[in-house]
Amino acid sequence: MKKILRILAIGLGALVALVAVALGAVYVVSQRRIDAHVTVAGHAVAIPTDSASIERGRHVVNAIGMCGDCHMPDFGGGVMVDDPLIARLSARNITAGGVGATLSDLDWERAVRHGVAPDGRKLHFMPAHEYANINDADFAAAVAYLKQVPNVARTQEPNRFGPLGRALFLKGDIELLPAELMDHTAAHPAVIPPAPTAEYGKYLTVTCRGCHGKTLSGGPIPGTPPDWKAPANITPEGIGRYTEADFTRILREGKRPDGTRLDTTRMPVRFTKNLSDTEVQALYAFLKTVPPKPFGGR
Repeated sequence: MKKILRILAIGLGALVALVAVALGAVYVVSQRRIDAHVTVAGHAVAIPTDSASIERGRHVVNAIGMCGDCHMPDFGGGVMVDDPLIARLSARNITAGGVGATLSDLDWERAVRHGVAPDGRKLHFMPAHEYANINDADFAAAVAYLKQVPNVARTQEPNRFGPLGRALFLKGDIELLPAELMDHTAAHPAVIPPAPTAEYGKYLTVTCRGCHGKTLSGGPIPGTPPDWKAPANITPEGIGRYTEADFTRILREGKRPDGTRLDTTRMPVRFTKNLSDTEVQALYAFLKTVPPKPFGGR
């Protein structure tokens, strides 16, 4: 019996040592990528100051870009995720009371559309790979609006990454550093005239794919807590039976065709309700054209 116990103890010790080595390797490799700096030239865009552009920027920020979903409604930043195994992630204060006061126009462009800080750090979870698809006019208008929002005096603790979050990042399940996912030399899109067309609707889906996935077929988001409801399948396989009125009701009221309510803590109706009639029609037109996919393909 003593011999068996000794063998079990040795085996357990070896397993613990192996796990420790694996965790150490995950930490070292992930931290090396997190700490690495990159050089991105960026794309100079003139930021307007006229009232019409600022008003357009208000709409881009509060309906299309949904910036307040992470940076909070006052854009003063806040905690997005707080799970010891995954990460503690905070969005920065982007008002003039925070980092907004220090950013040049080119700094804004590199941060928003390249996911890179002024010093070359790769920004954490900043969805630049999505915002890179916003045209120059809408990007410039959004920055014009953000530059004049009221100052907020609020700071956040530095981000921390847990062992599971680091492992999922290395596996490719969590897009922790969007700057790594991009072609920083790619041209930004041309201005598409607002119209109830599939072409304009495709442009408006820049932020939909962050939750519903690249194929828009939904499914659990890797790294999110177990109680997070999986985003729906919004390809024709999922919402093909929806009429335009049904679709509008979802975006404006957060209600399904049968009257049941969506989980609006996850589905950002507080932003989608601000979409214009033309934008809702365009989104509906585009979603009817995407390839049907089974739920969960993301």
